[in-house]
Amino acid sequence: VQLQASGGGLVQNGGSLRLSCAASGLTLRYYVIGWFRQAPGKEREGVTCLRMNGLTDYVDSVKGRFTISRDDSKNTMYLQMNSLKPEDTAVYYCAAIGTNTDTCPSNPNQYHYRGHGTQVTVSS
Repeated sequence: VQLQASGGGLVQNGGSLRLSCAASGLTLRYYVIGWFRQAPGKEREGVTCLRMNGLTDYVDSVKGRFTISRDDSKNTMYLQMNSLKPEDTAVYYCAAIGTNTDTCPSNPNQYHYRGHGTQVTVSS
């Protein structure tokens, strides 16, 4: 199983980025998938989650700015990030969890699979 995240970079305050996560060895539509982030000196924070039924969860700080999506034809998930703020600076990880309950994990450490991460830096 491999989750390969890409698309991070340096962007100005208010800018946008789209992260991609290509999956191999598992079919994303059969998993609950999500993105979490970790800033220096801080704990991992769940950002968003997409259930198999299409419902999504977002942490309050990104609601209305970030959107998670999935392209089944490419077996790839995305995170569209708009109106970025300096406090969004972190390494972003894509992740997946196999579950019979189709619920988002309460803790990002619960994901079964995760990618290596991609750095997002928002300058003020």
